[in-house]
Amino acid sequence: MGTRLGELIERFGGQLQGSADIEVEAIAPLDRAGPSDISFLSNSKLRPLAANSHAAALILSPGDEPEVAATYEGARIVTANPYAYFARAAQYFAQWVEAERWPAPEPGIHPAAAVHDSAHVDPTARIGPWVTVEAAAVIKAGAVIDAGCYIGREAVIGEGTHLFANVTFHARCIIGARGIIHSGAVIGGDGFGFAVDSGAYIKIPQTGRVVIGDDVDIGSNTTVDRGALDDTVIEDGVKLDNQIQIGHNCHIGAHTAMAGCVGVAGSARIGKHCTFGGAAMINGHIEIVDNVHVTAATMVPNSITEPGRYTGYFPVARNADWERVAVLVRNLSTMREKVRALEKAVKALTAEK
Repeated sequence: MGTRLGELIERFGGQLQGSADIEVEAIAPLDRAGPSDISFLSNSKLRPLAANSHAAALILSPGDEPEVAATYEGARIVTANPYAYFARAAQYFAQWVEAERWPAPEPGIHPAAAVHDSAHVDPTARIGPWVTVEAAAVIKAGAVIDAGCYIGREAVIGEGTHLFANVTFHARCIIGARGIIHSGAVIGGDGFGFAVDSGAYIKIPQTGRVVIGDDVDIGSNTTVDRGALDDTVIEDGVKLDNQIQIGHNCHIGAHTAMAGCVGVAGSARIGKHCTFGGAAMINGHIEIVDNVHVTAATMVPNSITEPGRYTGYFPVARNADWERVAVLVRNLSTMREKVRALEKAVKALTAEK
């Protein structure tokens, strides 16, 4: 059973070069695609590979299409953003295959779940085994709560949102529609807030919430702390990878994406359409404007007020070379003073002449 190219065009648009009746069964990489597959070209460097592909059809850009078409004999879907088209098509194929192999269970509450009498679970939602839903929580239409999840009191899970197994979603936190939270994530744990008195730490109650918008993805073992007084806010369309830490009272702007192991300290405000490479570290109480792109392992200690690409690390080097550079960096202050002294001496000698 396959999908006609014409159906893909009807769903996702694009300009088809070839027969709309060609059927494809799966998406495959260029180098492994066979006559029942569709593949895609999003990097022009791979044009030769695409031109010799055995795929039944290719997804590619207008700029790549003429050169590929000179030798490639299959059908072509021409679109301005082949990678985005591939993503949407991949979602479609994945849902289709999943439905064929593992039909979804019927909506309802599993007998092994513990749902408080005052909680509201929409009849179209699905609550798996060993799920706990506390008092006054709301599970909206089409939501899926997999085995072992915990939903705290007065928490709200939006329409069509999916919590994978063993997610903890604490009291009064909210997530909007079509969200995805992967296993092991903790939403709404206490923020790291303490006052110091005579060397002892006094805990500050964390009484805010976590408020998450629509279409947000949160990866496995990622933690988003609740606010101390105000809320921690994750706006629409944000994508968080695995093992990310979002501190209390942070505000993450819409459609910002963070790769694995990023750390954001408390009360940082991050704009919209930003990206952060893996293990980037963001200081607390700073502000980052829209459209900032921070590369992997970069430390951001201060606010960023202009859009652009930012990097703050030394590229990898042989250990001996790195040690020599480290010595130079450590002595830069002394070297600067010596250079200044030399400049003054040269100016004095020049003035005497």
